[in-house]
Amino acid sequence: MKVVVCVKQVPDTKGGVKFKPDGTLDRAGMLAIMNPDDKAGLEAALRLKDQYGAEVTVVTMGLPKAEAVLREAFAMGADKGILVTDRVLGGADTWATSTTIAGALRNLDYDLIITGRQAIDGDTAQVGPQISEHLGIPVISYAEDLKIEGDSVVVKRQYDDRYHMVKAKMPCLVTALSELNEPRYMTPGGIFDAFKKEVTVWGRADLKDVKDSDIGMKGSPTQIAKASDRVKKGAGEKVTPDSPAEAVDYIVGKLAEKNVI
Repeated sequence: MKVVVCVKQVPDTKGGVKFKPDGTLDRAGMLAIMNPDDKAGLEAALRLKDQYGAEVTVVTMGLPKAEAVLREAFAMGADKGILVTDRVLGGADTWATSTTIAGALRNLDYDLIITGRQAIDGDTAQVGPQISEHLGIPVISYAEDLKIEGDSVVVKRQYDDRYHMVKAKMPCLVTALSELNEPRYMTPGGIFDAFKKEVTVWGRADLKDVKDSDIGMKGSPTQIAKASDRVKKGAGEKVTPDSPAEAVDYIVGKLAEKNVI
């Protein structure tokens, strides 16, 4: 079995978010992590490796520094890593991103593709299903459980206050929720071995059946009207208690009102 996992290096929001003058994220100037939903998808693939001996290939699109998430994937147990990077791919929206990733995946053999449900820097949940559409394969989204039955994948799909049990013949694509599992930690030996492995780097020339008009900012129909890294807050409520005791009573009352205590 061959499993491809699509991961994304996203801004660590705890470290602050920065924007370029054109409204796009300044990814080079921010701390970055592996997207949580994607990491759950990677763990699902690694469990298939543990159970069936599946080969796990991890693909990411981004700046050259996105190699770091591939090294992290290696340290967790992934077999191969592919970085898709090229200046002409910059500024891509979900359509251009999915087009690019699909172009890369056409070079690979796969039974199952796993992506995260959505990335914390966009929250669109569009790229995974769009990739499946480009490749012409079935998609099952919002997976909170996954298992293999013969040549099919069976997914427990989250849906409002209930769930669906969906079965699809492979090859197919599944988008994973962070609730799917608890990702494993990198091992010291895995970290050491991760830097011995070679990351394959692909650029525009390596994308199969992709038009220039469908990639990068030029191929992105979604345009950013306005972006800001500062959220305006109201003045809030100002009080001037007459004594420390009155201040304590006020604070305790507010905490009780918010059901904190």
